[in-house]
Amino acid sequence: MTTPAGRVLLERASELFYAEGITAVGVAGIAEAAGVTKKTLYDCFGSKATLVAAYLQRRHDLWWAHLQERLAAEPSALTLFDAYLTHPWFETDRGCAFQRAAAELPDDHPGRAVVRAHKEAVRSEIERLVEGDQELADHLFLLLEGAVARRGVEGTTAGLDAARRCADALVSTFRGYSPGRCSRGR
Repeated sequence: MTTPAGRVLLERASELFYAEGITAVGVAGIAEAAGVTKKTLYDCFGSKATLVAAYLQRRHDLWWAHLQERLAAEPSALTLFDAYLTHPWFETDRGCAFQRAAAELPDDHPGRAVVRAHKEAVRSEIERLVEGDQELADHLFLLLEGAVARRGVEGTTAGLDAARRCADALVSTFRGYSPGRCSRGR
């Protein structure tokens, strides 16, 4: 994959997988878009499944770098919501690549492991940002996932804007209370 042909293949495959769907894109189409033969694709990646996993891992790595840059400037759970709004992908977003891949790939596909690892990394980062409060992290993660899914369906930021406001209120409600308590009676 570190060969020039491998990099071009991964770039073209990434564009095609995101635009058309993983199962809709064949090896021949990827090779043609990259200007190489199918043999070169197989020499670089071994299989389409491995290429799909590499696509998802690359997408995670690029997203994670953006997120960490944002969090370095402002380390808060709400910054995580903002990171989605400020990422360049969001301008042409057709939905979460990981949610879309999860809908297409069988459980035993190597790409599914990358999807699960990505989602767990995001959830763990939220938990770290809320100082280990697992319950609050779960709530914020669900808000974020729902908002990202809504973005893919509607094509607007309305869901993410609403989820961020809700997350702000939820974080404020949880402040001053002991972690792990869902019911916050007044």
